[in-house]
Amino acid sequence: MKIVQCEHKRHAAAILAIFNEAIANTTALYDYKPRTMEMMTAWFDAKSKGKYPVIGIESDSGELMGFASYGTFRERPAYKYSVEHSVYVDTRFRRRGVGRRLVEEIIIAARGQNYHVLIGGIDATNGASIKLHEELGFTNCGTVRQAGFKFGKWLDLVFYQLILATPANPVDG
Repeated sequence: MKIVQCEHKRHAAAILAIFNEAIANTTALYDYKPRTMEMMTAWFDAKSKGKYPVIGIESDSGELMGFASYGTFRERPAYKYSVEHSVYVDTRFRRRGVGRRLVEEIIIAARGQNYHVLIGGIDATNGASIKLHEELGFTNCGTVRQAGFKFGKWLDLVFYQLILATPANPVDG
């Protein structure tokens, strides 16, 4: 396994496929419709403009096994030290430590960019993701009951957070 910084040209199609599988078959994404390549272009542009990493893991043969990123938690300026992260693993590569390694890399990146809180919104039925986050030191900080509706049922959304020691000298404004 090799850690890479994902690039639109090289990874957009693989990320799109991972997103669309999750949309069609899971509650990991509270979306109904598949994403398009145009949406991926906008997604990569937003990550670039926000200086948010898109970290991937490739197999020895160069296949993207999974990716992780983070972005704005809330738009108000006082939230500037908090980011919401997401992690997705290709179905073919699950249960091989890819998700764990991606979350570890996201934590390193967030510390390096002087963020203070990493926040993950996880579907309450996603036991594997909840367990992973707890094992990496994230704590449950709340549940929004019936936050989404997909596959004919109401979905609860749990929030997990990891408080980092960074930044050393936070400032207002």
